[in-house]
Amino acid sequence: MSLPPPLPPPAATRDPVTPEGRLGLVTPELWASGAPLQAQPPLRREAQEEEEEEEGEETGVQGAWGTGTAEQRRRGWGETAEAAAAEKGQVEAVGTAAAAAAAGSVSPARGAGDGRGGWWWLLAWLRRRQPQCCPCVAPLPRSAAHCCHGGTKMAALAYNLGKREINHYFSVRSAKVLALVAVLLLAVCHLASRRYRGNDSCEYLLSSGRFLGEKVWQPHSCMMHKYKISEAKNCLVDKHIAFIGDSRIRQLFYSFVKIINPQFKEEGNKHENIPFEDKIASVKVDFLWHPEVNGSMKQCIKVWTEDSVAKPHVIVAGAATWSIKIHNGSNEALSQYKMNITSIAPLLEKLAKTSDVYWVLQDPVYEDLLSENRKMITNEKIDAYNEAAVSILNSSTRNSKSNVKMFSVSKLIAQETITESLDGLHLPESSRETSAMILMNVYCNKILKPVDGSCCQPQPPLTLIQKLAACFFTLSIIGYLIFYIIHRNTHRKNKSCTDLESGEEKKNIINPPVSPLEILLQSFCKLGLIMAYFYMCDRANLFMKENKFYTHSTFFIPIIYILVLGVFYNENTKETKVLNREQTDEWKGWMQLVILIYHISGASTFLPVYMHIRVLVAAYLFQTGYGHFSYFWIKGDFGIHRVCQVLFRLNFLVVVLCIVMDRPYQFYYFVPLVTVWFMVIYVTLALWPQIIQKKANGNCFWHFGLLLKLAFLLLCICFLAYSQGAFEKIFSLWPFSKCFELKGNVYEWWFRWRLDRYTYSIWASSCKNKAECNELHPSVSVVQILAFILIRNIPGYARSVYSSFFAWFGRISLELFICQYHIWLAADTRGILVLIPGNPMLNIIVSTFIFVCVAHEISQITNDLAQIIIPKDNSSLLKRLACIAAFFCGLLILSSIQDKSRH
Repeated sequence: MSLPPPLPPPAATRDPVTPEGRLGLVTPELWASGAPLQAQPPLRREAQEEEEEEEGEETGVQGAWGTGTAEQRRRGWGETAEAAAAEKGQVEAVGTAAAAAAAGSVSPARGAGDGRGGWWWLLAWLRRRQPQCCPCVAPLPRSAAHCCHGGTKMAALAYNLGKREINHYFSVRSAKVLALVAVLLLAVCHLASRRYRGNDSCEYLLSSGRFLGEKVWQPHSCMMHKYKISEAKNCLVDKHIAFIGDSRIRQLFYSFVKIINPQFKEEGNKHENIPFEDKIASVKVDFLWHPEVNGSMKQCIKVWTEDSVAKPHVIVAGAATWSIKIHNGSNEALSQYKMNITSIAPLLEKLAKTSDVYWVLQDPVYEDLLSENRKMITNEKIDAYNEAAVSILNSSTRNSKSNVKMFSVSKLIAQETITESLDGLHLPESSRETSAMILMNVYCNKILKPVDGSCCQPQPPLTLIQKLAACFFTLSIIGYLIFYIIHRNTHRKNKSCTDLESGEEKKNIINPPVSPLEILLQSFCKLGLIMAYFYMCDRANLFMKENKFYTHSTFFIPIIYILVLGVFYNENTKETKVLNREQTDEWKGWMQLVILIYHISGASTFLPVYMHIRVLVAAYLFQTGYGHFSYFWIKGDFGIHRVCQVLFRLNFLVVVLCIVMDRPYQFYYFVPLVTVWFMVIYVTLALWPQIIQKKANGNCFWHFGLLLKLAFLLLCICFLAYSQGAFEKIFSLWPFSKCFELKGNVYEWWFRWRLDRYTYSIWASSCKNKAECNELHPSVSVVQILAFILIRNIPGYARSVYSSFFAWFGRISLELFICQYHIWLAADTRGILVLIPGNPMLNIIVSTFIFVCVAHEISQITNDLAQIIIPKDNSSLLKRLACIAAFFCGLLILSSIQDKSRH
């Protein structure tokens, strides 16, 4: 015997918490179905109310799984952005119920009493529905909105049902689960690969790689730094480098020396020793002419093995073509070569214990260009000599790996460029420069540790702050797991009993609200896992990294693609005012996507693209200033809660990354920019007299007062912009210096701040270089930004629609901008993260998918933590601020201790 359904509420009642309530009216039929109610956490209700107020926020407050509550998202009830915009009215409620019934997901409680499923009441409702002329159904297409034909209405309804069916199976939540699975699989694959192939990136640098374009060499799995003169001298100070061999080794010697001194000329007798010395830097580089592997070369090497003789720090040796030429490529010459290199191998191995020893394998030749006296030098002979050298040198030690490193990468370089040789034997200058730069990377990367030189660099040791952060996140994960287990066991005990005879439930359960402690632990648990992924991508040597290489197609084709997607996905705006919320989200979204493509394609080397991207950065700052100014001007809310909320949401992720990734605050330069300008706007408007719109409308005199405030602010900006000394004195004071210093000074902060002082823009077709452009853009930026605003808003139709595709990315634009530094790009934006080697297109697709999912999740974590850490109650807020201040004081003290230990 079944229990009677509960008494229905009034016919026109809405339940704002349950999924049915969010979809439309709770009809008597729906109420009779017995769907359980779910309590809504007060914390999330406050967040939803506050979202409507905060027009000046950098990120949207949309949930991680949609716009539902925190508990609903945890249980998978959150709706997507598209569904939230479409699900209005009774038609949408019926449509959703139909989709649920089609999927077989109708709640058992709905048909427990009478056996009637969801399709029964759907058809009954349609029979009772009177035909009408398509009034105000928001999701219907415009063509259907003016048509009374029932078939059109049903087609539009079917379209909406199809969209919800797709959203039911593939939501943001399922995308994040898929991204997590992908990360775990990729990590396991890379760990297995490292274990099987070895973890020494120096071997990859010396033996493998490919050309990006015509002249850019890309080693396998790591990045190669291009050393400047000052860097090379700093690395090689008090060092002695020796090159021993034939004319090919002499070419490599010249290219290596030109990295230190570009004015060094190739002159003098080529068949003799050539010395080079930079007395200021105490660098000595010698070339020793020994074109054959014979007794002469052996005696030279033997002298260095004696204890009383100073040994070179780096020895680069190699020879074979002269032996082939002199002996006309005979087999006897090859046998003698094997004997001679066998006698030299123990000496090289002994030297390799204290010095870096490299044996250069012979490059292929272009036989068609060889002169008659060199025709006997064939690639077949060269391969035979190389095989002999490799087998003998690698077997010189019986029980361990040889310390003599094979420099075989020059063979790969020559295979691509030997056709450009002038004589068929010697490589073109660009190829020699690449080989010399590889040598510089092999030796200097482990000394100078450049960010974009990941080859031959060991994994950096964990700092004290990083260790403490790892402990904190580990404890958070353990705490959440314990809390989850206890909560689950409690839920099982309180679960409704089942009547074994009838198989029906005896009582309905109201799920308890999610506590702030659970949200806090869950947020830090997820954040800890995300930060572990950040560290694996950009600090550990687990995943691969590659250099950027710009081509026009890698930048403009993705731009066209996202433009088509943005135009295709569009919806009606809630309001048609200029720069409404949907429009600014759309603006931030497409700008952020263009900036991301600009960064990953390396388009900064192309000046016109660089100039246009600076306009987008300026426009982003304009939106920030406009949003915050509008909020203060219209609402007059100058309370500390508002300030703390904005500062927390802007800086939370950056502070965590500074701790986990061991990077200064100024490294993420855009966040300091928007933070400082927010505080400038806040202080300007909050200082006496506080002039807001309501007050100014009552007396025009207040408008004049506001103009005076803004004029004084402009005067201060101009003074600091053109007085670098005063600016640096202010921001060099402790503790400002800890926030705004980069590489020991605040020049970079002054440059960035000055660049964007009026909001920043750049479009000057007459400028020839970046320095000239950077002087022009602050004065002309406002013209371009205002022009875009007018073009976007003058047509009435343009204000009534927006791109939901761009707006979705706009709501997480700040997280996208920051996260790209470490989990999409690599080496602090100087390279590209490689999750899937050998397939650049698939790698970009997979890494982008994971990157966007992570950014979206971090956006939700930040908003959830903001509601807990920054409460509205002033007394509680002041206590939290005191704790935050103590945390930062401790962080500054630990940072100072770390800096002293490093020096």
